[in-house]
Amino acid sequence: MTRSADDYEGARLMAQQCTYYVYIMASKSRVLYIGVTGFLMQRVLQHRAGEGGEFTRRYRIHRLVYSQSFHNVGDAIARETELKKWRREKKIALIEERNPTWEDLAEGWGGPAVMRVVRKADSFQLPE
Repeated sequence: MTRSADDYEGARLMAQQCTYYVYIMASKSRVLYIGVTGFLMQRVLQHRAGEGGEFTRRYRIHRLVYSQSFHNVGDAIARETELKKWRREKKIALIEERNPTWEDLAEGWGGPAVMRVVRKADSFQLPE
C-alpha cells in the first residue's frame, strides 16, 4: 500500500495538534526538576513511582508546582532549555507567580476514580 501526500500531511497535522508540556517538579525541601513531556499526568505519576530518573528518585521530587502547555514540540523544548539556564531565583519567581504557596498541582492524580450515578425521576419510564 502506498501513501499519498494527503496521508502524510494529515499525520503531520495530527502531530502538530498534540499538546506538550514544560513542567517543574519540586521536593518538599524545594529541590527543582524541569522537564518536557507530551503526557503530563503519566510523567508526573512516573516521577512519583520512582521511575522518573535517578535525580528525581534521589531527591524525592514528587510535587508538580508549575506547568506550561505548547502546541509545538519545538517550542516546548526551547522553553525547557531556556528555563534550565535560568538562575534558581528566577525559577522560584516563575513558580510563585502562578503558585505562590507551592501547592501540588497534581494532587489526587492517580488516585481511585469516583463515579457517581445520578438518576433523575423523570428520566426513567416503565414500559407499557
